[in-house]
Amino acid sequence: MKTQRLTALSSALLLASFSANATTEIEWWHAMGGNLGEKVNEIAEKFNASQDDYSVKPVYKGNYTETMTGAVSAFRANKQPHIVQVFEVGTATMMSAKGAVYPVYELMENANVPFDQSDYLSSVTGYYSDEDGNMLSMPFNSSTPVLYYNKDLFAKAGVNPPKTWEEVEQVSEKLLANGAQCGFTTGWQSWVQIENLGARHNAPIATNDNGFSSVDNKMLINQSPFVDHIAKMADWQQAGIFEYGGRRSDSAPLFYSGECAMYMNSSASYAGVRESVKDFEFGVAKLPYWDKAVEQPRNTIIGGATLWVLQGHESEEYKGVAQFFSFLSQPEIQADWHQFTGYLPITHDAYELSKKQGFYAKNPGTDIAIKQMTEVEPTPASKGIRLGNFVQIRDVINEELETVWSGDQSAQEALDEAVERANGLLSKFAKANQ
Repeated sequence: MKTQRLTALSSALLLASFSANATTEIEWWHAMGGNLGEKVNEIAEKFNASQDDYSVKPVYKGNYTETMTGAVSAFRANKQPHIVQVFEVGTATMMSAKGAVYPVYELMENANVPFDQSDYLSSVTGYYSDEDGNMLSMPFNSSTPVLYYNKDLFAKAGVNPPKTWEEVEQVSEKLLANGAQCGFTTGWQSWVQIENLGARHNAPIATNDNGFSSVDNKMLINQSPFVDHIAKMADWQQAGIFEYGGRRSDSAPLFYSGECAMYMNSSASYAGVRESVKDFEFGVAKLPYWDKAVEQPRNTIIGGATLWVLQGHESEEYKGVAQFFSFLSQPEIQADWHQFTGYLPITHDAYELSKKQGFYAKNPGTDIAIKQMTEVEPTPASKGIRLGNFVQIRDVINEELETVWSGDQSAQEALDEAVERANGLLSKFAKANQ
């Protein structure tokens, strides 16, 4: 009897060992820290528990730049992960990495996993598709800028959320007259006040459809409406309507404290705003547009990141990646991610499920970004931006805008300088990728 028990135990251990060895591991490098990182781990655990063939292993690799740079270095050393999360400004760089990327549409087809691109929001997928409309990477955490406003200050001044920039000025003047210390501030000034300004007004920021149709590009931001807008913001700063608070989300405390009555930043800031605003109620509205410049405002463009698949692994492992992407796109998974983070749902079904679950009714304003992105069809100027060296170009734009806020240059002078410097970076990228 003892021998039988030992034999049975040995068999069980052998079977367990075989099962463990049979699980194919998929490595996923990402840039989601804190609570977002915990949510990423939770998603991977749910997938791993849903089947026995594959195990997704999420690995936090630092911020977006560090994650992307690390993946490039790992690929050169033939130690690349299967999946890497890359922010939107790295899209052109990833597309130019010949032989390094396994396009998602090919991956899903080769793995024989059902995949319909029409299931995804076109305003999201268009950014990450080739000239034939084929998705190159899998949307994951997509966002777009919106306007947050202090309902208490608005009620005190007797004003409504502005729809246009003309109204931003009028509303701000009334807010200041009724005790507000500043009208508005902004996060990510290049993204919100330049890149999305162009999209909203159907004005490209660069040639060749913002880089979608060529790698040989020139910047256009020293023209209208960009110069006019930045010049007006400079005037507003002098009048106390606008207050600059930093390049990224450094300006958030100006809104949290009640100093500035409006705050323009990512829709994914919703959770942070909700957590940080303690002394007043806030609302969410669409990003303004200049009524004098456009009859029909276009959609804003996205920020955030997508999941890129890297070459160099076995076909069986890629089947696991395809299965994971299919799991990640399920309405329940996407709706949960969207509701937890404030990022956009990447599929129509996830949006409809969130409505059905009453999420938007319980959390007013959380659907504003989706409506802003889907109410009109994207144009070549509002589809997105695909420029080489765009991480560095954003730094250039930020530096030059700061000379306007400090009073050292006019809007025209600063944006002329930004164009000259950015064109040098674009030229380097074009020479390296032609």
